[in-house]
Amino acid sequence: MIEISREPKLRPEDSSKYQELRKKMVNEQIRSRGIVNPLVLAAMERVPRHRFVDESLEGSAYDDTPLSIGESQTISQPYIVACMSADLELKGGEKVLEIGAGSGYQAAVLSEIAAKVYTIEINENLTIEVSRRLKKLGYLNVTIRFGDGYKGLPEQAPFDGIMVTAAPDHIPQPLIDQLKVGGSMVIPVGGGETQELFKVTKLSDGSIKKKSRIPVRFVPMIGKAEKKD
Repeated sequence: MIEISREPKLRPEDSSKYQELRKKMVNEQIRSRGIVNPLVLAAMERVPRHRFVDESLEGSAYDDTPLSIGESQTISQPYIVACMSADLELKGGEKVLEIGAGSGYQAAVLSEIAAKVYTIEINENLTIEVSRRLKKLGYLNVTIRFGDGYKGLPEQAPFDGIMVTAAPDHIPQPLIDQLKVGGSMVIPVGGGETQELFKVTKLSDGSIKKKSRIPVRFVPMIGKAEKKD
């Protein structure tokens, strides 16, 4: 993959106050917990997280916690976003698929590193809102689709990396099929209130290698999941 040097996107609404809050967030919540990937750290210093939550929550946007975005969905804790982004091991220039656009924040972080990001959202209201938000903020290398994330996006496959931000009770085979050999997928798996985050690597014979990362809590994946054998 080619390396991409990205200049910070300058936005008039991004005041020095929020820039300082992001630096503090990265230093205290992310770097201090062992996330050292420079591309991920730089991306999270650039993306204005306060623009991905309701105005009433902007003051809490850089706190070490998930926040409600409505529609029974949340924007993930900054550390989780960083951890999952780092596990994809992007170098720059990749094509990435995200399942579960939510507020659009994770897609924006990925777009600062990857060349192209596709994100699928099953909630139509969120799809419309996120599309407008990302366009307004200048994330033009992100394409959002309304649909069932379990099925992935076969017409754009294969993907260098796949990020799943909702929890199925097993790893969807369509997503494995759409992952490039040698590519990584980061996915929470489990049917209860908490799940296990896995890093999945696709091997040359089409099989996968799974590595357990950390316990997490995500909303369940909604879609036409195929039953396990």
